[in-house]
Amino acid sequence: MDSKLVEFSGLLRQNGLRVSLSESMDMLRALEVVGLGDRETVRAALRTTMVKRTVDVPAFEQLFDLFFSGLADAITDMTAATANALEMTDEEFQRFLDDLKRALEEAGIELSPLARALLSADTGTLEKLLRQAAEEAGLTDIEHGFQEGRFAHAMAQALGLSGLAAELAQLRERLAGTAPGQIERVQAYLDRRLQDLAAMLKSLVRGELQQKDVTRGEQQRLQALSEKSFYYLSEEEIRRMQEAVTRLAQRLRNVVAIRRKRARRGKFDSSDTLRKNLQYGGVPFRIVFDRRRKDKPQVMVLCDVSDSVRNVSRFMLQFVYSLQDLYSKVRSFIFVADVGEITRLFEERDINDAIQTALHGDVINVYAHSDFGRAFKAFHRDFLPAVNKRTTVIILGDGRNNYNLPHEWVLRDVQQRAKQVIWLNPENRMTWGFGDSEMDRYAPYCTLVEECRNLNQLYRVIDRLVAV
Repeated sequence: MDSKLVEFSGLLRQNGLRVSLSESMDMLRALEVVGLGDRETVRAALRTTMVKRTVDVPAFEQLFDLFFSGLADAITDMTAATANALEMTDEEFQRFLDDLKRALEEAGIELSPLARALLSADTGTLEKLLRQAAEEAGLTDIEHGFQEGRFAHAMAQALGLSGLAAELAQLRERLAGTAPGQIERVQAYLDRRLQDLAAMLKSLVRGELQQKDVTRGEQQRLQALSEKSFYYLSEEEIRRMQEAVTRLAQRLRNVVAIRRKRARRGKFDSSDTLRKNLQYGGVPFRIVFDRRRKDKPQVMVLCDVSDSVRNVSRFMLQFVYSLQDLYSKVRSFIFVADVGEITRLFEERDINDAIQTALHGDVINVYAHSDFGRAFKAFHRDFLPAVNKRTTVIILGDGRNNYNLPHEWVLRDVQQRAKQVIWLNPENRMTWGFGDSEMDRYAPYCTLVEECRNLNQLYRVIDRLVAV
């Protein structure tokens, strides 16, 4: 059983679940305590010790069912369907199997292990023989649906299915004179069992393919979702996108952590190394690193939370919340016509509660008409002194100002004080500068202006931020 559990751990890892060696050991110890007698207890023990993220629970549940009971349940269901087709109750079917076994013994008929397990409805032995055939046929190499037929044929050859058909044909002839009253039912049973075995092979092949596809299908759906505009997401899609944004934030955290670890060691200083080793004829016995420490950058984020970009703001605020400890200071602001700071809100509350409060009018009036110029003037008046050469200012908004004064001079002053100014616009670039869009006025005072209306574009923007 231990080898089967280790195989299940490998299956989880193949499907994207992070299961470490220590967690596999925890799983084995947990099963020593709870035992293997109850299926749901085993499921709970494995889920508790091996699944760390809520997003991985559905994949675990599906893989558990496929791995531990998919084939066994299929064999049991096919046997029950055969009994129903022969119009026998469970008790009648068991008596039929007992009579068949007795007739075989009286006739001195020896069967192969496969035929014996198939005719006696021995689920455990059948499953064992099928899995052995799957191993011989290399079933774990299956990747695509169009390969099902090829692998089913290879497994049939490994099982010796053609020999089984001949064996059952001879069995019909030998039993014909031993049980004249039952011969029609016996022949029907033999035909059904041969069909059942072929169906079992297909079920095993399909189950193996499904194990490979558990997270592949989700990845394909997420990839399609990644190209979908934030504007048109449903509530369920928003939930799934929030999980994706959390993973994106973790990815950036890992990259930044690695870079800072390298920075602490310092960069190789070739000039100083040569000077320090002149006494050795230039042979670099002493390696010198540049250990100048760099200040951790600061970030100020201004999110437009008007109706037109509410979904995009939700994801950006979630992203900012996840990155607060990466920078020496992160200050977050929301605006429509007024501007309000939500930094303390993020520091003191749970992420969902903080974003809910920010987007539902508790900080500023989110139902007003957009007025970028007015909001920018307020930011200039109240917060410009906090911007310095370590500050990256990120603005998220569509730049649609309802024909109010744009006050682009505010961005000019911010750009002069800041390290960089980045504007992320959730509208298609082709619409910028048309109608009430003021992007043609704001863009000259930004270090970087990017279209950001779906998850893939957000990924690209974050990659550029990390590279800076």
